[in-house]
Amino acid sequence: MTDRFGRAEGDLVLLGIIFAAIIMLVGHAGSVVPQVIEFALGKGEAPPPWAASAVLLNVALVIFGWRRYNELLGEIEKSRLAEEEARELALTDPLTGSLNRRSVLPLTSEMVAEAEKADKAVAFIMIDLDNFKQINDLNGHRAGDCMLVEIAQRIRAQLPAGARLARLGGDEFACVVPYHRSAPDLIDQLATSIIDIAQRPIAINGGELAVGLSIGLSTSVELDQPGGNAAGELLHMADIAMYHAKKMGRNRYDWFTPEMERELKLRSELESGIRRGIARGEFVPFYEQQVDVETGELTGFEMLARWQSPTLGLVTPDFFISVAEEIGCIAELSEAVISQALRDAAEWDPSLTLSVNISPVQLRDPWFAQKLLKMLAEAKFPPDRLEIEVTESCLHENIGLVRSLVTSLKNQGVSVSLDDFGTGYASIAQLRALPFDRIKIDRSFIAELGRGGDNAALVSAITSIGAGMRLPVTAEGIESELVRDKLRGLGQFKGQGYFYGRPEPADKVRARLKSEARLADDVRMEPRLGTVRLGDSDRRIAGA
Repeated sequence: MTDRFGRAEGDLVLLGIIFAAIIMLVGHAGSVVPQVIEFALGKGEAPPPWAASAVLLNVALVIFGWRRYNELLGEIEKSRLAEEEARELALTDPLTGSLNRRSVLPLTSEMVAEAEKADKAVAFIMIDLDNFKQINDLNGHRAGDCMLVEIAQRIRAQLPAGARLARLGGDEFACVVPYHRSAPDLIDQLATSIIDIAQRPIAINGGELAVGLSIGLSTSVELDQPGGNAAGELLHMADIAMYHAKKMGRNRYDWFTPEMERELKLRSELESGIRRGIARGEFVPFYEQQVDVETGELTGFEMLARWQSPTLGLVTPDFFISVAEEIGCIAELSEAVISQALRDAAEWDPSLTLSVNISPVQLRDPWFAQKLLKMLAEAKFPPDRLEIEVTESCLHENIGLVRSLVTSLKNQGVSVSLDDFGTGYASIAQLRALPFDRIKIDRSFIAELGRGGDNAALVSAITSIGAGMRLPVTAEGIESELVRDKLRGLGQFKGQGYFYGRPEPADKVRARLKSEARLADDVRMEPRLGTVRLGDSDRRIAGA
């Protein structure tokens, strides 16, 4: 604004100079021109030289001033166009030509205010491309930009009159759509059509790419106070609904509900609690017995992580493992618990083994084997007493990396078992390709044996596979004497489950092993005279 006043002041000064020059020209010319005419007719004397010079100077001044004035007007027009272009760049996304985050929020507030006056409503549609990073990584950022431009054009073509499209950043878009309060189903139809149109293949670099969308919807009808920060509230609600759609399977849309926000708040508190818990040592190992199903002899323990939360109490892994994986804390959590388990197990009878599960996220770490060997050395725990359990689903992610990890661990004496066998569709070829030491039948198959399910043939088949490949088999989820007896008739198994005892903390395990003279110090002082069997009374004490 100051520049404009400065230019306006300059314009007035220049026009004043031009006007003054014209007045002087008229005055001088009024006296000089008649003398020139009379002199030309031979009736008088020539005008004095200074007078002619003054007239010529005034003419030059007028011409110069007028030319400069025109140049100044041209500069002002260029400046105006540059300002408009800068304002346009500041308010729009240069790649897609849509509005940007800076401009869409004030516009949304205006549209909400106008809708309230007309007894209408405004829907805010948050759109996020599913797995767009993978498309960028595999095909390059130029292909990703082409996809964003095409998706923006397709979305824009679906919008009704009066709606606006914005790119909020990255692969996030937003639509602001006015609609009649009595017809919210029109927004559902719009969200469905956007999802459908986006899934159509896009021709890029001689090939075709397709992408799914997750959409969150919010409406001004749900606002407590339509004024104020209406745009920010609508964006916040639609963002929560969009992440809920991703969580529920992607390539879909969801309307915002207050329950989503409460769930998100609980999730945020859970994430913070996990991070604090790792730092405070709240995650501890519990141990589940593993026994010889035929003889009942205790052979070892499987380590299971537990969270001793000061607010939630004792929390099981199915509640926090997936969250820890998503926020990138699973490696730190797992390594802390494994380290403690190795120190605990170092005090047990050397004939007892320790089994630990590792996350698929840890399998992607090429340094995991070295980290594990360092933990073994620090705990002074023999590698041949440790068994690492890898879930069957990991084989389909990166079998080359799994093979490298398994081979590295086996070279150091660590055993590796395939966990949850039967749920991930592992092939015989994959079992042959990877040097596993054991397979574990998933607990869902074992549980059916006790419910009258017809899983005996399946369990028998898995046992035959193990025998044919010289792989011993562990049965998880043994919860009754009936299941145990059926397993005894199907083959040789190592077993675990609530029938033999629930998972226990380290102090209880140590106390029980001490009572059975099965700690390392006891074994060194007095050799064992026989095997220890878990009778019915032992099971009741163990917590079955």
